[in-house]
Amino acid sequence: MNREALVEAITREVLSALSTRFDMAETGDKVREVVANGADRVAFHGEAADVPLDVAQYIDHTLLAADATAEDIDVLCSEAEQYGFASVCINPTWVKRAAKNLRGTGVPVCTVIGFPLGATTTDIKATEARKALRDGAREIDMVINIGALKSGDHELVYNDIAKVVDASRETGAICKVILETALLTDEEKVIASALAKRAKADFVKTSTGFGPGGATVYDVALMRETVGPDMGIKASGGVRTADDAEDMIAAGATRIGASAGVQIVGGSDGGDSGERY
Repeated sequence: MNREALVEAITREVLSALSTRFDMAETGDKVREVVANGADRVAFHGEAADVPLDVAQYIDHTLLAADATAEDIDVLCSEAEQYGFASVCINPTWVKRAAKNLRGTGVPVCTVIGFPLGATTTDIKATEARKALRDGAREIDMVINIGALKSGDHELVYNDIAKVVDASRETGAICKVILETALLTDEEKVIASALAKRAKADFVKTSTGFGPGGATVYDVALMRETVGPDMGIKASGGVRTADDAEDMIAAGATRIGASAGVQIVGGSDGGDSGERY
C-alpha cells in the first residue's frame, strides 16, 4: 500500500474508532473509565489532593518547567509518595534529588533526553541517558533528531533512537520516543514511528509540549496503524479534558500526557491548563 492509500485507510479507522463514545461518570470515575479503555498513565502537575487515590497509580506527576526549584521537586516527590502516583517526570538536573527523595517508595523517576528540540548529537543523547540512569531514572523520554528526519536521513534518526534505547536496556529502563508530530508531515510521522519500532523502543510519543501543537486523534491513529497493537503510544500536549482523553484512547493511545490532569479527573473545561512542560 502506498503512503497516500495508507493515510486514507487510517482516516477511515479514526472515524470508525471515534464513532463509539465512552460514557464518562463523575470525578474519579472519568479517569477510571479512561484507564479501563486502555490508558495506563495520565501526566499532570496539578493539586495532588484532588486526585482520587485509586486512580493516582495511573498518573505521571510531571514538572518540566525551566523555573522549577529544588523545593518544587521535593513537593512533587512528596505528593507522588503520599498519593501513590505512577512516577514523577522531571528534567535531568533533578533526577538524583528525586531518586533520593523517592528511594524505597516504589515510585520511579522519569526524565527527558535531548529535550525539547532533539537537536543534540547521538553520542550526547546516549551519554545524557546513561548519566540520568546512573542518577536513578527508570524511564527515558527522548526527542528524535527532527531536522535529520525532515532531511531524509533516516539512518541517522534510527541510530539516534537505537543508541538511547541501548542505554536504557542496560538498566532495564523504559524508553519512549518523542516525535514532535506538529512539525512533521503524515509521511514523516509514519517513517519516524516505524524507525522507533525498528530500534525496539517501548513507546512512541506525540509531543514535547514545547512545540507548536500537541497530540491529535488523527496522529495517534496514524502512529497506532504504523507500529501495530503491541507498542505503547503516549498522547502528550493539549490533552485538557476527559473528552480529549477519550478520543486519544479510542484512536489507540495507551498513555496520556496532560498537565491538565486535574481538569481531566474532575471533568471540567480545561481552559488555560497552565502547562508547565
